[in-house]
Amino acid sequence: MALRRLILGILGILWLVPVYLLLANASKLPAEFGDYGLWEPGTLGGLWANFAEAFERGKLSGGLLSTATYAIVSPLIAVIVGAAAGFSIVALRLRHGFAWFVVIFASSIFPLQMILMPLFVGYAETGLFNTRVGMILVYTVIAVPFSAFVMRNFFTGIAHQVFEAAVVDGASTLRIFVAIYLPMALPALIAVFILQATFIWNDLLLGLTLTQSAEVRPIITALSALQSTYGGSAMSTVLAGGLLVSLPTVVLFLATQRVFTRGLSLGQF
Repeated sequence: MALRRLILGILGILWLVPVYLLLANASKLPAEFGDYGLWEPGTLGGLWANFAEAFERGKLSGGLLSTATYAIVSPLIAVIVGAAAGFSIVALRLRHGFAWFVVIFASSIFPLQMILMPLFVGYAETGLFNTRVGMILVYTVIAVPFSAFVMRNFFTGIAHQVFEAAVVDGASTLRIFVAIYLPMALPALIAVFILQATFIWNDLLLGLTLTQSAEVRPIITALSALQSTYGGSAMSTVLAGGLLVSLPTVVLFLATQRVFTRGLSLGQF
């Protein structure tokens, strides 16, 4: 037991080493960056100064608002659509349901790079290029297959007698889905939402391809512009920007973990 704890402690320290290096180098002022060693930390004032510099030079405010919108709206729509697809296939026993499931999930098999060019052309011709609506649409479409995959497998574990009993009691199909199946699937819905929201928040490829203005482009795309040749920012500023951008996903994970822990302790999940 002691050996196991020792090994886990060592592995935990090794996992935290990159985090320490990020914090240590992000807290060094650009003018003093070369005066420090790699492992020497800077100052708290330097960290805040780099935060402000990255936020201002990278124009992260617009990207932050846009990305928050994408990371909330698209996964929310995707989990509902995926849950509806899984419910139709499993509970309603849709004819050729497995074939429909394969069709839905098959769209996630092909690499995203294969569709970038036709996606760009289609967005340019339909006026969706560099619009928030266009980004919400593409993120939703990408998130639906995985959501349908998870929810279909989750609903398979619910006895069909639950659906039959609700029908006997006179409940409509919509009410069964909303009042019975969705509450039972809450842990799976939350898990899918977190995974898809994290993917959208960290997306770079679609943001580079389908957006142009600072108000529409995702925050990771804005961060990449900060460290480009034209951005011209110092390394410590770029590291501070990366740290700043990653904070919302860390907060989301910690908050969700707390909700799950509390739910498990109260027997809600």
